[in-house]
Amino acid sequence: MNVPQFSTMQSQDHAVLLLHGLSSSPLELRFLARFIGDEGFATHTPELPGYSAGTGHATMEQWIDAAVAEFDALSARYKHVSVCGLSMGATLAAAVAQRRPAARALLLLSITLNYDGWAIPWYRFLLDYVYYTPMRSRYRYREHEPYGLKNEALRSKIARAMQKNEISEVGPASIAMPALHEASRLAAHVRKHLKSIGTDCLIIHAIDDETSSPHNARAVANNVGASFLRTIWLDDSYHMITSDNEREVVARECALFLRESAAASATNHAPTPVVSRALARRLRQLATVAGKA
Repeated sequence: MNVPQFSTMQSQDHAVLLLHGLSSSPLELRFLARFIGDEGFATHTPELPGYSAGTGHATMEQWIDAAVAEFDALSARYKHVSVCGLSMGATLAAAVAQRRPAARALLLLSITLNYDGWAIPWYRFLLDYVYYTPMRSRYRYREHEPYGLKNEALRSKIARAMQKNEISEVGPASIAMPALHEASRLAAHVRKHLKSIGTDCLIIHAIDDETSSPHNARAVANNVGASFLRTIWLDDSYHMITSDNEREVVARECALFLRESAAASATNHAPTPVVSRALARRLRQLATVAGKA
């Protein structure tokens, strides 16, 4: 499979390693990579052997090693290196930050510690058992509507692409059983080590995420060891927030957080924890609804 890797390697002193979702490609992060590149950050969105689409199978330990190697390569060239991931890529990004505490910032987009969204089939829990049967070499979990998209026009476009190809700009048409098994192992690893992650952390999650429920974001926010933590809730997107209706919001908030984290580092002052405007607005809305109930 020949999928382009996106990089903007100018002379900036702050690089961002972007990690796409499970068995997918850098296409998922193309808009975000270009946006933050235009904002003055160097970006690198690599394919990882055994993790990216068309690169075979590997263990989650090998996924982490490959991602850490990409981080180290950037660290040799840039003063600051941040890590950003989407979906299972966010879970992988958290593992990188745990291994490399020098990471400047950690951006977690639709982080997936459990496949527990409203569109996940009821039999999803059985797949962990299927892995230990002969079916594991033949079974593939096929993606289906809504493909992580609330935007209906884009969803129709992706549905057509999924019928023709095994990969689209929002992910793969199907995921092999061994990859799902290793993803579950990776999620368990990250859950266990959340408190040891002290990197400045941005969490962006859709309240209607059909793949990973808001519980995933809350679990990270309640347990991560970061002293500077911002959580932003989206209300007009599903799982693929880098492609859906609020992709510009996601990109702007990522760029803003990167600048704030780097500025705090330059002045040697820890940033003050904040509640984002989007989160505050949502909390007011929920309070109003509760008051009327």
